[in-house]
Formats: sequence, C-alpha cells, structure tokens
Amino acid sequence: MKKLLSLLLCAAMLLSTLAGCGKKSSGSGTDYRKLYSSEVSTLNYLTTGEQVGHEVAANCIDGLVEYDKYGVVKPGIAETWETSDDQLTWTFHLRKGVKWVDYTGKEVADVKAQDFVDSAKYVLTSSNKSETASALYSVVKNAKDYYNKKITDFSQVGVKAVDDNTLVYTLEKPTSYFLSMLVYVCFLPVNGDFIKEKGASFGTDNTNILYNGAYVFTNYEPQATHVFTKNDKYWDKDKVYINSVTETYNKEMNTLAPEMYKRGEIDTAFISADILDNWLKNDDTKNLVMPSRRNYYSYFYAFNFDPKFDAEFQPENWKIAVNNENFRKSIMFGLDRVKVLSVSEPNNPDKQVMNTITPPDFVDYEGTDYTQIGSLKDISSRDSFNADEAKKYAQKAKDELKAKGATFPVKILLPYNPSTSNWDKESQVVEQQLEGLLGKDYIDVIPEAGPATGFLSAVRRSGKYAMMKCNWGPDYADPETYTDPFTPNDKDGQGGGTYNWPEKVEGYTDADGNKTYSNLFYAAKAQTTDVKKRYEAFAEAEAFLVNHAFVIPYGFNNNGYKVDRLNPFESQFSPFGVSTLRYKGQKLLEKPMSMDEFYAAEKKWRTEREEALKKANQ
Repeated sequence: MKKLLSLLLCAAMLLSTLAGCGKKSSGSGTDYRKLYSSEVSTLNYLTTGEQVGHEVAANCIDGLVEYDKYGVVKPGIAETWETSDDQLTWTFHLRKGVKWVDYTGKEVADVKAQDFVDSAKYVLTSSNKSETASALYSVVKNAKDYYNKKITDFSQVGVKAVDDNTLVYTLEKPTSYFLSMLVYVCFLPVNGDFIKEKGASFGTDNTNILYNGAYVFTNYEPQATHVFTKNDKYWDKDKVYINSVTETYNKEMNTLAPEMYKRGEIDTAFISADILDNWLKNDDTKNLVMPSRRNYYSYFYAFNFDPKFDAEFQPENWKIAVNNENFRKSIMFGLDRVKVLSVSEPNNPDKQVMNTITPPDFVDYEGTDYTQIGSLKDISSRDSFNADEAKKYAQKAKDELKAKGATFPVKILLPYNPSTSNWDKESQVVEQQLEGLLGKDYIDVIPEAGPATGFLSAVRRSGKYAMMKCNWGPDYADPETYTDPFTPNDKDGQGGGTYNWPEKVEGYTDADGNKTYSNLFYAAKAQTTDVKKRYEAFAEAEAFLVNHAFVIPYGFNNNGYKVDRLNPFESQFSPFGVSTLRYKGQKLLEKPMSMDEFYAAEKKWRTEREEALKKANQ
C-alpha cells in the first residue's frame, strides 16, 4: 500500500528522531512520494497485461462499477443495472455528467455508452494485440468469433449503446460472475473519436490518452518521474483525499528506499528481511513497520513444456526431463517452500504456504470453501515437501531419463525479475536447497536476472525459462479464473497456455485424442447453471495439475514488511480486477501503522466485512 508523508514537517524535523518525522493530521494531503523501478511499457490500458500498466488504468480510468473497502460492488459510471430472467442480457444505466479530460485536466467530452462499445471493438480487433481480450471474448456473445475474424460485422457482437446513457451486454451463456469482471481493464471505456484520431500513438505517453477517473497523469518522464494529480472534474472527487502522487525512478529501489524514508525523501518503503530485525529492535522504527496486506495473487512454480531459451541452457535436454513425471515430482517434493518463503517472511513463513493454485477464501459454495471441494480438500491440507519421496522420485527419473538419452546434471534455467524485492535471494535459496537435497550431479539450477522492464513479455511469454515462479491474479469471482491460464491454445491460437504450454507435454491424452486437462477444464466450464457441479468439476481439473506436477503451488502474494502512511484497510477491496490498486477513498494517517495496529485493523475489517456482505446479499 501507499502512504503520504508531510513534506514540510519532515523537512523541519529531519535531524530529529524518525518517530517525530512525518507526523501529520489526517485528511487531504499534497503529495504522496514513492520510488519505482519497473517502467510502464505502454499506457494503452486496453492492450497491456502488465500490472504497472494496470496501476495507471486503475487510478485514471473508471469503469461501470467499483468495489468498496469491504468488497461490496458499488455503482461507478453505471448508476443502476438489471439482468434478464435468463441471465443473458445485462442493461446498465450510466450516470450523466461524467467527463473525459486531457492530461492538463481540460474537458474534452462526456462519457457515453458508445465509449464502452468503442472500447470493446478495439480490444476485440486482434491486430491491436490486447493481452486481456480473452476476458472479454470469453463471455460476450459473438466476441470470440469477431476476434478470430469469423465474423466482420461488429454489430453482431453483444455490446450495444441503446442511447447515450444505456449500455447493453448480451452474453454467450449465463454468467453469474459477470458483474465482477467489469473491474478488469478490458471492460474500461475509451473515447472513440480520440482513439481514432491518435491511431497508433494512442497510449504512447500521458498526452495520448484521456482520463475519466480520480487522477490525471500530468507528468510522464520514463525512468525519471511520474506525477498523478487529482482530477478536479471527477464525478466522485469528494472521495479522493490524496491530491497528487509522485513516483521517482530508482533501479536500486529495494536497497535504498528504507534509508530514503528515514531521510524524509519518500513516504513508503519495503523493509527487506535482512534489515527487518534492526528496524523492529530500534526504538525509532519498531512501531513503524507493518506487514503487507495479503491479496489474491497466487504464486506457483511452473515447468515450461515448450522451452525457447538459449542453447547454453540445453533446451532439448530440458524437454526430455520435463516430460518425465517422476522428474517433475522430484522437484515438487524436493522444494522446501517454507525455507524459500522465509526470505521475505522470516517470522511466519509457514503461514504463507499455499498448497492449491486457487487461494482459500476466494469463493465458496454454501459455506464450503472451494479449496475444500473434491480432491482439492486433501491437497490443501498437505505440505508437498518430502525429502525422502523427492529422492525416490529422483532415482526413478534418472533411470528413465538415461534410457531417453538425457544427460546429467539437467540444467534448470530459473529467471527472476531484478526489480522485484527479494526474488533474487529466493532464487538463490531454491538453487542451494534443491541442489543440496537432490545432488549437483542430478540438477544444475541456474538463477538468472531478466530485464527489469518488460520482464513478463521478454521471459515468461517468450518461453525463456525452464522453471520459474509465476503468479496469477483473478479476473472474476469464479474458480475458472485460476484454471484457465493452463488451458492449451485452441485451433485459432487463443487460450491461456502461455504460462507453461501444457498442450506440449507428452502423454495425458484421453481416448478422444484431447489432452486430459483440457477435457477436465472444458467439462467444468460447460457447467453454467449448477454452481455445485461447476465447482466440483473445476476442483478436479486443478487437482490434476497439482497431482501430476504440471505446476508446484507455492504461496500467497508476499511483499513482506513495509513502512507506509495509509491504512491498507481503507483501500477498495476485491480479489479480482484493479480495485485494490486505486488510491481513491484512502486518507492519510497521523503516523504509520505498527504491527499491533495492523492486526487490530485487520480484525476489525473482517468483522465489518462480514456484516457488509450479509447486508449486501439481503
């Protein structure tokens, strides 16, 4: 989370104790200052799949709905909505007077229903290469056929502007979770005239997008400075309490931020594991440190079944090894996740372990958590780390792989993003721990830094890894969102298989000639009306991935500890979409939260949330 420090007061007290620095009364502030080390590659929010791009969109562009701090859906640009009896037609009534402004804050046009139609057409035009298009075409009628150019008349796609303030979506099938999808970037509006005018320059910088959200991107200097300024024309500006956000580029952010915070130069900093004890023992800092709030990003180690990395890392030898289930299981049972997680969470690393891909507390059926359904129930309760089992699987793998012509040690290219806190250290622990257990004559784990900017495209989507820590955040409130990334691409080249290309794995083919996982997934997806059967089917599909070691579930999103000046429980909350990335609704604190204050606030929030959800469902 992000917090605001009083510049004037810090300047006055910079030479005194840290506890005295930064105190300020709550309420509106002037500038929240932070560092960043990964530059946004595009401001085209309709195409980007990068979180840094989603952060810009979350604060600068409003959609039809939003979530409050308890996770209850609230009106956004849409004031009201209703669904047809068959759940196929959703009609949204837009509020009047919502404005598009340019980067200077000058009014350009009213936001209209047609802006959502123009956005959908842009996202679904395959030549625009939207990385989030699948979320849209997975539910909207005829959207996938338009994307794949099977139809060319966009009027056949199920999104229409009845008039300036009435928008209608028609879906392919009943989709109970459709409302939750609307906080994802591919459903955000765009001014059609503007995007037509800009053409290929749309989203290239802050001057080439329009804004209808809480903030305007007023200053964009790549690898230097970002400034977001409160939008005075915003329809809900009374709920925007931070006037501006300034981000300064520093490639050494993770190392330098804590000391810069002490000097009053920035207002938030992550506290890495190697300095955490010192901060907690020091009287000036011990009450400034709090945990990062858990979100619903799931972390897992993925094996790459279609390696595209350089010859020095022996991709062909890796193909032989990774297609052997015993080899994969030797790694899965051999990975001590608690030891790796302790890099970022030295106090309670075991509490960060997650045994399923879908996090607990995400969705439930009549009070039963999804992770407790079917085969997931057993998986969720056991630690996959078992040194003896790992060695047994390794011995079996050696014999089988030698017969296939594999050479040892098997090189395992393990990339990491150098701009992500502690990822380099985690990778080193993985190397030491796995090689120490299974032997350097069996595997050669090779941590390698990827690019700080564009890591996602350059490494994971390009297949330039053998094994890598990956993550996935939900797009909507349904277990399909966590199982879809492992589906193979369809005949049109579309699908979620860009995580590890499971369609390339040898074996696991059913009598119909299709991959077993694909059959399990699409059978679950076909259950559109019976939620119980749907959840059971998805649970079996997810269990298949884990039981056959296609991926290794790892843990919750763990950003460790930080010093910060916002109450994280005031931010908008939803496990999916971009809501949690927004500054809207957050107010300044008198001082940063302590550990005790954080856990007290979390407990209070959980109680209040339970009541809010009950009230919303009445």
